[in-house]
Amino acid sequence: MSTEVLEKRSTSTVRKPAPRYRVLLHNDDFNTMEYVVQTLMKTVAGMTQPQAVNIMMEAHTNGVALVITCALEPAEFYCETLKNHGLSSTIEPDE
Repeated sequence: MSTEVLEKRSTSTVRKPAPRYRVLLHNDDFNTMEYVVQTLMKTVAGMTQPQAVNIMMEAHTNGVALVITCALEPAEFYCETLKNHGLSSTIEPDE
C-alpha cells in the first residue's frame, strides 16, 4: 500500500488597487473667488474653507489646481458637478 502526498498550492489572489484619478480645477476669468470657494466646499464633502481657498488660489496663480484624487466614478462626479456650477474642471489618471 503506497501513500501519496498531495501538495496544496496557494491560491492567494493578488489584488490590484483600483486606478486613481486627479480632479483638476482650471482658472477662469468669470467666477468670483468667493463663488469658487463655496462651490468647492459644496461639491467635495468634508472640504474645509481653508482647503478650498488654497485650491482656488493655486488655480488662480498657476492656472490649474488639484481638487482631489479618487476612483474614477467619484472623480467623474466631482468634475461634472464643478462644470455644472460653471467652473472649468477636468480629470486625468493619477500616475
